[in-house]
Amino acid sequence: MELISPGLIAALLIVAIGVLIVAKGLVIVRQSEVMVIERLGSFNRVLESGINIIVPFIDQPRAITMIRYRKMGDDYHAITSNETRIDRRETVMDFPGQPVVTTDNVTVNINGALYYQIIDPKRAVYEVENMSQAVEVLAKTTLRSVVGKMELDKLFESRAEVNNEIQAAMEEAASKWGVKISRVEVQDIAMPEEVESAMRLQMAAERKRRATVTEAEGEKAAAIAMAQGQRESAILNAQGDKESAILRAQGEQESIKLVLGALGDGEEHKRTVVGYLLGQSYIKALPTMAQEGERVFVPYESSALLGSMGMFREMAGSPEDALSQAGERRGLAGGLLGASARE
Repeated sequence: MELISPGLIAALLIVAIGVLIVAKGLVIVRQSEVMVIERLGSFNRVLESGINIIVPFIDQPRAITMIRYRKMGDDYHAITSNETRIDRRETVMDFPGQPVVTTDNVTVNINGALYYQIIDPKRAVYEVENMSQAVEVLAKTTLRSVVGKMELDKLFESRAEVNNEIQAAMEEAASKWGVKISRVEVQDIAMPEEVESAMRLQMAAERKRRATVTEAEGEKAAAIAMAQGQRESAILNAQGDKESAILRAQGEQESIKLVLGALGDGEEHKRTVVGYLLGQSYIKALPTMAQEGERVFVPYESSALLGSMGMFREMAGSPEDALSQAGERRGLAGGLLGASARE
C-alpha cells in the first residue's frame, strides 16, 4: 500500500483553503436588500443586490438592530433581532397603544401604525444606535404632542389631520437617520367608560334635537303652503264673486231697460218698476230671514213697496201680462218674457 505523499496533502490543503476563501468571499444579496461592509472596523462599502465579492475575515457585514412587535391576545411583545441584511422595503411598525391626555383633560389610549423605509443604509447604521427604537420613540412622543393640543371631539373628526401632522413632524428627524416616514395611521382610540357613556347620551340628545328641528321645519313649510293655498283660493273666490256680481248687475240693468221699454219712459212708470224690483228683493229675502228665527220683522218701507207692486198689478194686471202686451206690440215678447222670468 502506497502512502500519500506530503506534497499531495499540502496541495489538497491549499485547494481546500482556497475553496473556503472563495466561498466566504462570495456574497449573494437578494433583491431589495443591502449589506453594510466594514473593513477592519471601518466603513468600506454597501453591497447591493446580486453577486458581490469581499475579502474574507477582513471585510465583515455590520448588523443593524431591529425591533418588531408581535400581538399575543391583547398584549404586544417586542422581539429584538440583529440583522446583517438590511431590508429597504417599506416596513410597518404596529406599536402598542399609548395613553395621551387631550386639551379637555381626557385620557385616551391611542394605538397607531407607522410605515417607514430605509433610504440610506449607512446612516441607518452609523447615525443612530438603534434605528427602529428611535423611530418608535419619535412616533410616540410626536403623537402625544399633536394629540395633546386637540380636544376629544376634534380628535375624532380630524384623524387625517393628526396623521399628516405627525408625519410632517417626524420627517425632519428621521431623515437624519436615512429613514423615510411614508405615513402614520391612528388606528384605535380607546376612552374611559364614563366618557364613552357621556358621549352616547350627547349623541342621542343631538339626534333628538335634529329630529325636532326637522319636524318643526316640516310643520312650518306645511303651514306656509296651506296659507299660500288659502290666500290664492280667497283671491280666486273674490275674483269669481266680482265677475258674478258684474254679470248679475249687467243682467239686472238689461232687465230694467226691457221693462221700461215695455211700459214706457214716464216718471210714474219708472217709480213703479223700481218699487216692483225692490219688492221682489224683499220677498226673496223673507225665507232667509225666517230661517234664522221664529219671528220675522218686516221693515216699514216694505208696505210702500208692496203697495207699488199692487199698483203695478192694477195697472197692467201683472208685470208678466204688461210685458207680454208690450212685447206683442213691439215684436219682443219672447225676449222680454225670458228676462222677466229670470228676474
